[in-house]
Amino acid sequence: MRIGGVPEHFNLPWKLAIADNAFAETGLDVEFIDFPGGTGAMTAALRDRELEAAIVLTEGAVLDILNGSDNRLVSIYVESPLVWGIHVAAGGPVTAVEEGQRVAISRFGSGSHLIAVVDAMMRGFDPTSMEFVVVDTIDGARTALDEGKAELFLWERHMTQPLVDSGEFRRIGEREVPWPAFVISARNDFLETHADALRTALDIVASYCQKLKEGDESVLLISEACKIAPADADRWLAGVHWTNDRQEPTAALERIKSALISQGAIEPAATIDTVWSR
Repeated sequence: MRIGGVPEHFNLPWKLAIADNAFAETGLDVEFIDFPGGTGAMTAALRDRELEAAIVLTEGAVLDILNGSDNRLVSIYVESPLVWGIHVAAGGPVTAVEEGQRVAISRFGSGSHLIAVVDAMMRGFDPTSMEFVVVDTIDGARTALDEGKAELFLWERHMTQPLVDSGEFRRIGEREVPWPAFVISARNDFLETHADALRTALDIVASYCQKLKEGDESVLLISEACKIAPADADRWLAGVHWTNDRQEPTAALERIKSALISQGAIEPAATIDTVWSR
């Protein structure tokens, strides 16, 4: 099975399990594919049958399903909420978030797009005043901010910490969302025939998540694998909470639905009944 995920700290347990042949030992053929383009790129890959499952931002996965994809959520992967850093070019003139700014996003419907809208709404801004600049990846955002094509870029704060430390980005704020950060989304046709195999894979990954959370060498491992300072790796590890919870998080899904309706991303009549695999 082909599993997609962002090349970030959260997905290190998958890569460690593959390196240890943990999936192969149970007869599973698991390929983990990095998607620097994020959730929007992965939901597109699921639709195009290039992936069987993906580790995606919860809000992006819900939006994808409510907009008609034949995917279903099967498990929460990271229960702790994601904290998005709000970034500007360190050498530029922008010092605050203001209405009507240009925002770099990986793609429309991505987490960087949706959370930028959420942030604007929570500040009392009119989201329609925002201009979005599609940059595909974090490297595209670096170029956009450096060349003045965008003023803001929202991304997971630990992933951008090296750029803040180097003086390329300046972080002028943060936004924490009130729902689990990541979920597992899978194609419905795959679940009809391979649900047990996916559950086995998730159980294996859960054991590696626990090892990484509790291991004596974990901070150094994360620091080296993700190219961040040990102190930053330690802070990130202390705050992350992986889980293998397959219970439908109804309250969280309703909060996401309400936010998407407020953004005009889905119809007011949308229901979450088709989001979770039952």
